[in-house]
Amino acid sequence: MSRAVIYEKFGGPEVLELRDVPEPHAGTGEIRVRVTAAGLNPMDWALAARPEAAARFGVTLPSGFGYDLAGVVDEVGEGATGFALGDRVFGGALSRAVADFVVLETPAETLWPTPDGISDEVAATLPVAGLTASAALSVIGLKSGDTVLIGGAAGGVGVFAVQLAKLAGARVIGTASASTFEFLRELGAEPVAYGAGLADRVRALASDGVTAATDLFGTETAEAALELGVPAERISTIAAGPNPPGGVRATGGVDASPGSAKQLTDAILAGRITVPIAATFPLEKFRDAVELQADRHVHGKIVITV
Repeated sequence: MSRAVIYEKFGGPEVLELRDVPEPHAGTGEIRVRVTAAGLNPMDWALAARPEAAARFGVTLPSGFGYDLAGVVDEVGEGATGFALGDRVFGGALSRAVADFVVLETPAETLWPTPDGISDEVAATLPVAGLTASAALSVIGLKSGDTVLIGGAAGGVGVFAVQLAKLAGARVIGTASASTFEFLRELGAEPVAYGAGLADRVRALASDGVTAATDLFGTETAEAALELGVPAERISTIAAGPNPPGGVRATGGVDASPGSAKQLTDAILAGRITVPIAATFPLEKFRDAVELQADRHVHGKIVITV
């Protein structure tokens, strides 16, 4: 037997259960990953809480939980390609990651080698948040000299977006609560409070104007950017649904360019990007981790160790 977090009805963290389940094994064309760390994202509890969200991703009950994972390949099925026994890997497995083992088909488009020098805990934060940040900036053509407004800059995706934007040579203004201002300054962003009057506050901070924006939380930042005169094609959203306001660009991690995962790990190894991990929890305390994630006031990433 092995363990996995399972839910049989939709709801809050209380519907999640850590259960003994039959141990999965790699079949033909498959590999098995012994999971050592699973990073949490808002998407995870949204799928467990909202049937309409689960339906959009094809998730049905009963379901496992989580997407981001890191671990070690410990079984390789006949005909499997791309990975060998003992390989350290990180990647994604929709609604299956928080478990002792995950079986994946090969070739695996959502699995990458974990470089020496990057811990499994750090690697487990990258698939959703890192690739989503990369896609959100890529789709608006962010370049050196831009002044970019990033909404939700202190969140899990935001911490990557801020640093990637700085690496691109942009000036970064990030929306956040006052309690996270110093945290954002350490990442290289100029913080501004979210809420009513956002456009006016940004205008006062950036007298030469804003040239690009990405909204990582909802639509407030996108709407403020439109009010500030940023062209719709230079504004992206990740959480506004398929039809965001004003014709701005909806995107997500699936739109990240090939090589984005390696670019992230290379930047981390070179010390150009840091990964703030707000908290780690053992698998036995997974519900505490999910409750903290669902609170949406975390500075950085939350990781479950398995």
